[in-house]
Amino acid sequence: MTQFEIEIEELKKEIINMWVLVESQMEKAKQAMIHFDKDLAREVIMKEKKRVNAYELKIDRDCENIFALYQPVAVDLRFLLAVLKINNNLERVGDIADGIARYIVDLPEAFHQKILEESRVLKMFEDSMTVLSETRIAFENEDTNLARSIFQKDEMLDQINLKANEITAAYIKGNPDDIMQALMVLSIIRKLERVGDQSTNIAEEIIFYLEAKVLKHHSKKS
Repeated sequence: MTQFEIEIEELKKEIINMWVLVESQMEKAKQAMIHFDKDLAREVIMKEKKRVNAYELKIDRDCENIFALYQPVAVDLRFLLAVLKINNNLERVGDIADGIARYIVDLPEAFHQKILEESRVLKMFEDSMTVLSETRIAFENEDTNLARSIFQKDEMLDQINLKANEITAAYIKGNPDDIMQALMVLSIIRKLERVGDQSTNIAEEIIFYLEAKVLKHHSKKS
């Protein structure tokens, strides 16, 4: 392998490690919510400040160095441009996990099981984490068919999000003492919907890198 190829391979490993870290952050945020684990929520916040942000900066710097040293073209150029954008999308998902964790830290008591079930926030968590992990698999395996399947899965997240206002209003009407919890769950659902948006952005970058096709599948971009 040439030095250029070695550096491209190392960069791919770095972005995958970033992906795995962000997926772990989302899983911990979910567990913190389910079990009302404030210590776990604080761990998510601390890792966002240190590890996630450090990864983002390193990947950006490594991309810039490769651009400067090798002046890549064609598929290599598309790969680097895609990695830069994917890196940014992953950092935003890290921010979302951080935001959810902060809700847990600020909440005076655990979420009531009833609001978790009726809002479908746990389903939203599972589905958003699935699309995030499947984009990673699509990237690792250079699988544009899997990348394209993300668009439809994101629409399922959109459907839960669209119904969230109605469900929340009905819950508050029947449980007026739980307004704070209901509104916080609604805010978490909004954040999880954005994980789907980031995943579709990433899927588009994978297709761009592998097929040289620029897609604008969704008009809503984050």
